[in-house]
Amino acid sequence: MSRWCAILGTDDPAGRIRALGGEPVAVTGRYALGTVPGAGAHAELFRARNPSRAADLVAIGEVTLYNADRLRTRLGAAAPPRDCGDGELLLHCYAHLGLDGIAAADGIFALAIADGEDLLLVRDHVGGRTLFHARSGGAWAASTSLRALTRWPDLRTGLNLPAVQSFLSFAYLPGRDTLLRDVYEVLPGRCVRLRPDGSSSEEIYWEPREFEEDGPAGGFARGLRELLEDATARRLPAGEPVGVLLSGGVDSSLVTALAAKLHDHPVRTYSISFGDTMPNELAYSGLVAAHCHTRHRVLTVSGEAVAARLAETMGLLDCPVGDPLTVPNLMLAEAVSADGARVVLNGEGGDPVFGGPKNLPMLIFELARDDPDPRARAQAYLDSYRKCHADLPVLLSPEVRAALADAPPLTDVFTPYLRQGQMRGLLNQLLHANLRTKGAHHILSKVERITTAAGVQGRSPLFDRAVIDYSFRVPPRYKLAGTSEKWILKQAVRDLLPATIIDRPKSGMRVPVQQWLAGPLRELGRDLLLGRSARARGLFREDTIRAWLEGRGTLLPRQGGKLWLVLSLELWLRSFEVGP
Repeated sequence: MSRWCAILGTDDPAGRIRALGGEPVAVTGRYALGTVPGAGAHAELFRARNPSRAADLVAIGEVTLYNADRLRTRLGAAAPPRDCGDGELLLHCYAHLGLDGIAAADGIFALAIADGEDLLLVRDHVGGRTLFHARSGGAWAASTSLRALTRWPDLRTGLNLPAVQSFLSFAYLPGRDTLLRDVYEVLPGRCVRLRPDGSSSEEIYWEPREFEEDGPAGGFARGLRELLEDATARRLPAGEPVGVLLSGGVDSSLVTALAAKLHDHPVRTYSISFGDTMPNELAYSGLVAAHCHTRHRVLTVSGEAVAARLAETMGLLDCPVGDPLTVPNLMLAEAVSADGARVVLNGEGGDPVFGGPKNLPMLIFELARDDPDPRARAQAYLDSYRKCHADLPVLLSPEVRAALADAPPLTDVFTPYLRQGQMRGLLNQLLHANLRTKGAHHILSKVERITTAAGVQGRSPLFDRAVIDYSFRVPPRYKLAGTSEKWILKQAVRDLLPATIIDRPKSGMRVPVQQWLAGPLRELGRDLLLGRSARARGLFREDTIRAWLEGRGTLLPRQGGKLWLVLSLELWLRSFEVGP
């Protein structure tokens, strides 16, 4: 299993690939492409004839396509042989159709294309795979493994303090920045062209667009249902069993129902329990499993298991995520793999694409808003995350706060989405922001890293490109109907699920973070956050961390999540050996 890396530069590019821990697989005097060890993924080298230049294109990437037959039809006689892989097919699309060929693809992919003198970095439409790049020593380096770039001797990187502030405010990093200084992430739907002279440029090949359409709700529900069935069918593994992660909420339940309806092999569903004394949604997930006739399995995850595997799990991620379900998600993926499935579906995407519960507070804010400044809306959006942003003055050390005095406002990354541009309506602006930030940089990146580490591939039908495009055609009043969230999505699948599931309010997975931090994670948290390494890094005020660990001061139940953020960050920094 492997990820990939690439170097653009004339000074021993193959040697630089080896410095990244990689193995060169294609080398010229100006670039080198190689593989690096990486859990689960499978990087491949592929070639295609560029008809306009009468020359071969060479590329390396991790590519999974869900619409290969449709791409072959579009290429016609220019399509490669049917036994070629998805990567070669995608490269043929680029060779013959340019970025329109990339835009026509549907799948998860990250690849580097040696195109003339330049190196093109391409990331899929919605961010199913991650891709990073950096420049140093007169060369460009790119990789799907952030850890590989940390090995590059020429790169004098270190902790990116503005990114620390961003992580503590959002529980992930919502844009190009990484926690490593001078290392950047390619945004989804983009192609970044790296040139030998050190310049670069970015082209957008796909971005959701709003269309003002109207009509009866039934027509939109039928159109959406057709697309949901198509998106799910294209993600089902032909001739193999499939797993579905089933929480019992409407999103994962509808994916379960569609998979059970459309797949000709067994469908297995998987749910989490945190023990008999903890709140859970097993009654709902069990109801759906029985209704859809799946083989259902409940995995009990103890706080001790989370404590034992938290450090390992944070090390799998390119950026820590402040999601306490990360370890349980990994254990679920391992259970799927142990049962023999290679693909696991999930219900991720329903909230960012169709109007989940977090949009309602923003709409209420807008009704009561008395500040016309566009930045007020972005500030309200930031505040809606309710992570550590308000605590930064007492959480960060005086030295770190001084160093951040001139950092760009955290609202900068959201402001372009929250003003009238491609999206005129506020709800669509919020969905667009959610899709391009949390969807791409938190949800999908976590799914990819966690599932591939377990040897399975996670697929998200509700993040399908055509489903997303359709969502921005649906009138906003059908997505948020009064206080009923994702209304049109529920109408589209109402016949597939019990009304108890369709009409239940959103509750979210209740994770016993507070109990874990007071129990099996207590000593680990204390040792890590008050230990020598954390003190040397000097990010946090010790008195605040100590008070949070001891449950003193203003520590409310929700602040267990805040302590979880700090702990996750410390574990990630140790795993990547990021010093002060």
